Amino acid sequence: MQPAWGYGAAATREGTLQIIHEDSLDKYGVVETVKTEFEAKTMALDPKTHNLYLTTSDFGPAPAPTARQPNPQPVATPGTFHLLIF
Repeated sequence: MQPAWGYGAAATREGTLQIIHEDSLDKYGVVETVKTEFEAKTMALDPKTHNLYLTTSDFGPAPAPTARQPNPQPVATPGTFHLLIF
């Protein structure tokens, strides 16, 4: 939450970004849900412009499950890192 701004943001690996407003000291409301990209969950806020920057890549299929990795995640494709700006 950006205190002076009154807004916060939450990104999910499934590809959504929720903008949240602090309506009062104990009440928050979702202002907007924005479609992003798969795994775009790491983000930073520019406090001057209020731009949100999210990082992601293109992803290939998940490897086959193993005993050590029963729920493997998709693998990032090398050289496809990119920045999303909202």
